[in-house]
Amino acid sequence: MELKFILEAVLFSAQKPLSPAELRDVLADAAEQAEDETAKAFKKVRLDDLNAALEQLAREHNDAKRSYRLVCVAGSWQFVSQPDYAPWLKALVGEKMRPARLSQPALETLAIIAYRQPLTRAEIEQIRGVSVDGVMQTLLERGLIEQVGRAEVVGHPMTYGTTPLFLEYFGLRNLAGLPAADELRRIPAQKPESLLTVEPGLATAPPEQLTLDAAKDGIAGGPEQKPQAESRKSETGGQKTAPDVALGDEAVRTS
Repeated sequence: MELKFILEAVLFSAQKPLSPAELRDVLADAAEQAEDETAKAFKKVRLDDLNAALEQLAREHNDAKRSYRLVCVAGSWQFVSQPDYAPWLKALVGEKMRPARLSQPALETLAIIAYRQPLTRAEIEQIRGVSVDGVMQTLLERGLIEQVGRAEVVGHPMTYGTTPLFLEYFGLRNLAGLPAADELRRIPAQKPESLLTVEPGLATAPPEQLTLDAAKDGIAGGPEQKPQAESRKSETGGQKTAPDVALGDEAVRTS
């Protein structure tokens, strides 16, 4: 019996997505409980062999062009239906209430965290150029970001990163699946020497410390020029926004 078919049967019957480690535990438990020598043969399957079997199984399902496929989202594997069959599945299960779409400021803040994590709230505000208190609260409530530690600066403010739900929300296997955004990663975020507030979770850098030097590569106007930031009203006040940064052939506004 082939490993890939055992994994196929387990995933087909599972009530939730399963990670490779969880699948290996299922194989080990089956070997302990079963008297069949076939089951015992898969007691100590290596993760590399298990992942290879999953990848092969996924390719075979894709090549077969069936109504369902095997995918890995947020590090866990599951069978899902093809998007083409959505109208009939909606008629079967009914329309479900979907969460409200993220606003543009929320998406921009989430992108900064995804590419630059872990980040403090002050560093995020430095890159965006506006206050992000309301946006951060929304992302935390939606479970897309979480507190992942504390920064090694005065006051030890909280740092933030994305969650497994973020990967599931955008259909990503892991963070390596994010689209290339080298320019966003190169925007310098200077850690403040001191903080205005005493409470670490609400720490914000003084305005004079929120300096944003545009990355030399990819900035419109050439490497010797610095783009001028246009003063615009933020969603929470009258702060200035960050400059436009050229990502590839198009200029993307980071605020």
